[in-house]
Amino acid sequence: MRILVIGSSSFLGGHLRRAACAAGHTVLTAGRSGDWTVRLDLAVDSADRVGAMLAAVAPDTVVNCAGAISGSADVLAAANITAVHTLVTALLVTEWPGGAPPRIVHIGSAAEYGGGDAHVPVTEDAPVRPDSPYGVTKLGGTRLVQLARTAGLDAVALRVFNVIGAGSPQATLAGGAVAQLRQLRDGGTLKLGPLGAVRDFVDARDVADAVLTAATGPALPHGLVNIGSGVASPARALVRQLLATAGLDVTVQEDAAGSARSGWLDWQRADISRAAADLGWRPRRELAESVRDLWEGAP
Repeated sequence: MRILVIGSSSFLGGHLRRAACAAGHTVLTAGRSGDWTVRLDLAVDSADRVGAMLAAVAPDTVVNCAGAISGSADVLAAANITAVHTLVTALLVTEWPGGAPPRIVHIGSAAEYGGGDAHVPVTEDAPVRPDSPYGVTKLGGTRLVQLARTAGLDAVALRVFNVIGAGSPQATLAGGAVAQLRQLRDGGTLKLGPLGAVRDFVDARDVADAVLTAATGPALPHGLVNIGSGVASPARALVRQLLATAGLDVTVQEDAAGSARSGWLDWQRADISRAAADLGWRPRRELAESVRDLWEGAP
């Protein structure tokens, strides 16, 4: 199968690219600069131009891993809403060589849900109350994919929870902690934001497996699927596991700024029963294995 990965240089995009290649698929890549199969900028290019470029390489599935996790409201809106609008419009209006447009698998975020009831797993039918510019703009992108599905596009949005693994961005708790620990010795101080929150941490390799299943399997009965571990883990447990893996004796200080994406959210865990039913997917890796991959894969 021919799979076009938009944002293949991103953290999750890289994991997906490697998983797809290992499974024997033809992987095409797209991005704004670099050695990509298709050179495009979804926040700037017209839908007609994007459609023509995609039709020329004829993918079976387009996976959108691109987007912004930080920046001003304008930057977030351009990357997470405008870009998705351009992509789904291109897929809907272009004349495709095989007659039907490719499937689109869009990577959404658990930040779209916002706050919910403590200790209640979040289902896909839960109310969405994003409380950050990131969550609002990611929700906008997911809504566009859902609208495109009602217009006949073979489309699914995967709401991915807190992904960890080799290459985790420094803007995340896990990636930021690793970056600091690489510079510390025993007796140093690891400076983090508050660690009282409980999160659903899911391994990047498990997420890549779920995305690949959604990209290559039969059409899905639902247009929105949660992808998480299904386990609620305290942020402090993640940090303790990381310190044990790194073998460092440091002081953890929790007075830095929290996450701009979800620092206010106390508790969140995914209900992943739909992923099991629709995709036949369940995560295979526990937190300790994910943290080991995070540490060993860090530069």
